Amino acid sequence: MIDLVERHRVAGNGFARVAGLVPADQWDRPTPCTEWDARMLVEHVIGFHEFLLLRPMGVRAHRPKSGPAERWAATSLALFTALDTEGALDRATELPGGGESTPRTMLDALTTDVLVHTWDLARAVGIDPELDRQLCARAYEARRAADLAASSDMYAPPVTVDPGSDTETLLIALWGRDPAWVAP
Repeated sequence: MIDLVERHRVAGNGFARVAGLVPADQWDRPTPCTEWDARMLVEHVIGFHEFLLLRPMGVRAHRPKSGPAERWAATSLALFTALDTEGALDRATELPGGGESTPRTMLDALTTDVLVHTWDLARAVGIDPELDRQLCARAYEARRAADLAASSDMYAPPVTVDPGSDTETLLIALWGRDPAWVAP
């Protein structure tokens, strides 16, 4: 249990660090996710956590109305306060259309999502994402094993990079990002 939560905490803290470095006048910068600017990307990450974890656990994040970094901080505080309680990872929620989900089943995927979006946000504003190498390696191997690109239209096709690249580059490219992308 601890490892799963701690991995997500490391990814979330990295996202918070990058969000906290975004200058106030750069929240409208484009991101590698062409449909989102920096502010919308943070709201996407918040929304996934709200829909897939917080609501199913019955947790309410008390977010300010503005300030993307502050909104993420409130989301993160609510999330980890809930996840640190006994039994939180296995609290089942019924899915629309049938079946059940638990935070345990969602957390690895969301950890990878946060990692990739940390890179997106950092690239949007021209700062180093400083992604955790172990998390990148774990996420890269899991994605390769699952071959998610072949089974979903949620992801852009992988970008070809040198197979000897560092794990951050390999992960980002596998998720359809061009590692050389810079905001216009």
